[in-house]
Amino acid sequence: MTVGRWIRRKVKAAIPPVIFLSLVAYFGWNATQGDRGLNAYAQRLQQYSLAQSEQARAEAEQAVWERRVASLRTSHLDTDALDERVRAMLNLADPNDIVVPYGEGKRLF
Repeated sequence: MTVGRWIRRKVKAAIPPVIFLSLVAYFGWNATQGDRGLNAYAQRLQQYSLAQSEQARAEAEQAVWERRVASLRTSHLDTDALDERVRAMLNLADPNDIVVPYGEGKRLF
């Protein structure tokens, strides 16, 4: 009878520390491995840095396109240079132009 009482007393004394330790273990595990834990925080930081670099690349590309579009406005457009470039790209000539044919081995560009 005394052994049973001793065991019961020890079990009752061990229950609060076991509950406390299990709660600490649960919250400790969630602090590192959970959805909002340290590992998830490191992944979010990595995704944030990737997003920032992607945003910087997109802003640089946008700036390039804005410069190109701005140069197409009539106030900045050189019509003679545009006409020359269009004819070279499309391989066309104006009826009033003088065309000088080159030989096969002599390419102009």
